[in-house]
Amino acid sequence: MTTTRWTTVRVLRDRNAGLYLTGVVISGFGTSALWLASGVWVKDLTGSDGLAALCVLAMWAPTLAGPLLGTLADRVRRRPLLIATSLLMAGLLLTLCGVGSPGGLWLLYAVLFVYGASGVIHDAAESALIATAVDRSLLGDFNGLRMTANEGMKLLAPLAGAALYTAYGGATVAFLDAVTFLLAAVVYALLRVREDRPAPPSGGRRERTAEGARHLRSHPLLRPLVLAGGATMLCAGLSGALIYAVVEDLGRSPAYAGVLYAVQGAGSVAVGLLSGPALRRFGPRRFAACGIVLLSAGVALRAVPDDVLAWVCSAAIGVGLPAVLIATLTAVQQETPAPLLGRATATANTVVFSPNVLGLAVGAALVELLDHRLLLAAAGGALAVTAALLLRHPTGSARTTAPAQRSGSGTA
Repeated sequence: MTTTRWTTVRVLRDRNAGLYLTGVVISGFGTSALWLASGVWVKDLTGSDGLAALCVLAMWAPTLAGPLLGTLADRVRRRPLLIATSLLMAGLLLTLCGVGSPGGLWLLYAVLFVYGASGVIHDAAESALIATAVDRSLLGDFNGLRMTANEGMKLLAPLAGAALYTAYGGATVAFLDAVTFLLAAVVYALLRVREDRPAPPSGGRRERTAEGARHLRSHPLLRPLVLAGGATMLCAGLSGALIYAVVEDLGRSPAYAGVLYAVQGAGSVAVGLLSGPALRRFGPRRFAACGIVLLSAGVALRAVPDDVLAWVCSAAIGVGLPAVLIATLTAVQQETPAPLLGRATATANTVVFSPNVLGLAVGAALVELLDHRLLLAAAGGALAVTAALLLRHPTGSARTTAPAQRSGSGTA
């Protein structure tokens, strides 16, 4: 525990890391608030659950274009790109202040789609920038704290967003999110990094876009990690779609799902603080596999209708799932040359996070046809197999990529 506190202090003392974490908290608050409020906004205007669900789809859909959008993060300097996307979203969100009838929903969907696309670019650029602006030995600790900050905002911001929406309407929540983007742009402007001008692109556009995928596919450590991450998110999405069936089996009202999500979020906050030392002790492959095993147990045991066990399972899921994501992101940052990091990160995010949407859709369809306990047991078993395959995969680490990464941006 002392080691964990010391490395956490080291991260927070790093000026760039501290500033970036501040930006994560600010922008994460606005994003989480709008994520909930947008669906409620559409539901109030139209009364349609389907149209409300389209808000989440609009924000998630651009993830599928991750390899293409990530190319932008490798074509320009990353700090100006972060500032520009933040200012763009601040301006677009202000246009939502005029949405007050079903006829204006096209604008809301359009802004949410751009929101998702800018998020893909933003994630790729910030991951690449941080990988070269923060001490490499602290990347695991940093990504853990980033997860803690994100999950902390997910616990607080939706409640604040719902309260603000109830009191003042959706336009006010959009305005709040615009302000958070402006503040985030200021934080990014304060980062002290020296970025080299990206080299002129070589080869065709399709070839450049595919370079990130080729790097991940050929790397002995990243390939199994990214594939395991995608399989994990597929099962997690399936499990997530069954949450209301689990709550009903407990004899509780649907609102009780919020309690289980809060317990899960608390687990995610906790693992973020411990991930740095755990990564150094076990390495990304074993750390991810341990997380998948814990997630497997949490998902499968949800089939047992017991309140205490439901809380324990939610905490286990909250700890296990972020462990996989933190291990994968940190490995991509450490094992990818700086000029390629934007595309590699965006491609990895597409492979890892896109299956979550498929899992949610499959779970929503199957829960009407099959017993949810059978589905939970199947998802838990699939996760156990995923962990076993990851542990059996030979360890690989292309350390020759490190000098190439250090030759990019650096602290001033």
